Amino acid sequence: MSCKHARFVSIACTARLPSCGTLEYEDRFVKRHWNVPIWAGFAIVIVALVSYIPIFAQFPVTRDVPWADYLLFLLGGGLIAVGVKRAFQNPEHYRGKISGSILAVLSVLLLGIFVGSILYLAKQIPSAERALHTGQLAPPFVLQDIAGKQVASSELLKRHRAVVMVFYRGYW
Repeated sequence: MSCKHARFVSIACTARLPSCGTLEYEDRFVKRHWNVPIWAGFAIVIVALVSYIPIFAQFPVTRDVPWADYLLFLLGGGLIAVGVKRAFQNPEHYRGKISGSILAVLSVLLLGIFVGSILYLAKQIPSAERALHTGQLAPPFVLQDIAGKQVASSELLKRHRAVVMVFYRGYW
């Protein structure tokens, strides 16, 4: 059968006629779709990275061990893996072989930075054993008052029996 008759042959027959080029011609013009799981997974990884401090660090259940962020990283990584697998198994229909690979490596790096910073920064917080306890004498200190004037604890203790220190946690 010659190539000029190949357009009337079924797809199964054209697969047996590689010299005709009909199958290649049809595949060349198949529109490739965006590989949504890759981009959705990377977006979830970014959300996991930036959501710890403004959202999850405020609650003790997610501050001590950031399990919610770990789950978001796992979900995002799973979606990226599904998208990359789909891009490599079916490249004629789905995009994302290169971008999916790059975003997968970037996501692993972001997870490493997150885990490293959480584990490292958690060790940099002073331990409670070294903190002052109730009734314990504070070491001498010098601080600024509201007017910006230096105030020494030793000067205050000369005029008064005790000094009460109140620490406010917050931003102003």
